[in-house]
Amino acid sequence: MRFEIMRLDDVDGAALGSTVVDADSVNRIVQQAAAIGQRLYIRPADTSAS
Repeated sequence: MRFEIMRLDDVDGAALGSTVVDADSVNRIVQQAAAIGQRLYIRPADTSAS
């Protein structure tokens, strides 16, 4: 399964950028974001758009 991870602005919560990763990468990205206090929004990636 693949997930879209969006990095969020600290002020207004707007998405600053996104990336699609596999399930194995989600934990690593979340750990890195937590270490620097970065906010993320994670959702299943749309598999119909390739």
